[in-house]
Formats: sequence, C-alpha cells, structure tokens
Amino acid sequence: MPQTAENYIAVIRKRVALNYWLYLPKDLAPGARYPFILFLHGAGERGDDLELVKKHGIPKLVEQQTDFPFITAAPQCPSETTWPFQLDALNALVEHIQATLPVDPARCYLTGLSMGGFGSWALGAEYPERWAAVAPICGGGNWLNGFPERVQRLAGVPVWAFHGAQDTVVPLEQSQQLVDILVNLGADAKLTVYPDAGHDSWTATYANPALYNWLLSHRKTLG
Repeated sequence: MPQTAENYIAVIRKRVALNYWLYLPKDLAPGARYPFILFLHGAGERGDDLELVKKHGIPKLVEQQTDFPFITAAPQCPSETTWPFQLDALNALVEHIQATLPVDPARCYLTGLSMGGFGSWALGAEYPERWAAVAPICGGGNWLNGFPERVQRLAGVPVWAFHGAQDTVVPLEQSQQLVDILVNLGADAKLTVYPDAGHDSWTATYANPALYNWLLSHRKTLG
C-alpha cells in the first residue's frame, strides 16, 4: 500500500529561566509609566548568587543612591554560558517586565559592560525594534555569529559606546569597528574613548549623569 506524505505545522515553545535583580523608583504614581533599563553584567558575575550582580555598574550605583529614575532589571547569566547565547531568555524577561510593571515601552534602554557589552550589541541587533537607545561598554562583536555585519540592524537605534584605550581584555578596535559601520550608514552612533583607562571603562561611564540624560533624550516611535 503506498505511503502518503502530509504537511504539518507545529508550534514549539521552550521554557526559559533567569534570576534577576530588580529596582523600582520610589513612590510610583498610579497610572504613570517609567523609563526602563536592562543592565547586563560582565563574565565575573555569572552564577546563581544575585549579590554578584551588584558588584559593578548600575546595580552598584543604585545601592548608593535613592533617586534613580529608571525601573531597572539586571539578570544574572548562568555560569556555563554568555549573554549572546541568552538572547531569547533576555527578550522574554523584558516582555515579562513590560507586561507586569509600569514600563513606558517608548523609553526602554539597553546597556552592559564587558560580556554585557557584547550582550548589548547582540541583543540590540537581534531586537532593534525594542530599544530607544543602546549603550555598550567595553564590548564588541567579532566573535559573535553574523557580526560585524549584523550590527547594521541597529542603524535605526541611537548607540553610544564606551571603551578604554588601554584595554587589554577587549581591544578598543572591537567597539570602534561596530561604531564605524553604523556611522558609515548615517546612523546616530558615537564612541567615547577614555585615553588612560584599561578594561574598566564602566565606572566612569555609569557615574556620569550625561549618560542617563542622553538615554532619556531618546524615545522609540511605537507602531
């Protein structure tokens, strides 16, 4: 008896899990919507201890002040992987936060340092429609699948990258190459180089109010 072939459609879902640190501004006003930052930490903070997430960057800053105006989420990357391989999970986390907290979808911002800088480039390019602005710090993309060409997907998103000229962990050229691609496309992209800084170009960056003013100056045009 002859066999028959048929076409099928299957919807396959997978479950993702990420622990994350969350900050909410004080005295949230009923009905108000707030700007949101997704912060991606570096390789040294991976694991299952959320206290590590507060070692550097925005979580550390927020621990020292009480008037940070952004809803902020800082997920923790599992120890056996890196951010560029967690893009689906990160996107699912942002969708969850937007659905459950008073986030302004026009003011969603992405930043990260070192491994989180790589993650910021990758996540921004994977979901450019989600971000009003992206600020990668001492990151790059040369070892990521499809980079550097894939960064062209960020041409419609303002990008401000930061890097130390003396960085021996992630060479300055990693940021420079990606910013140059965007600039050559006429995109709103710029790179700040700290002449005397090594790999730690994040302390000065996250302590600078100009970064947060720049983020808030950008809004995403929604459908």
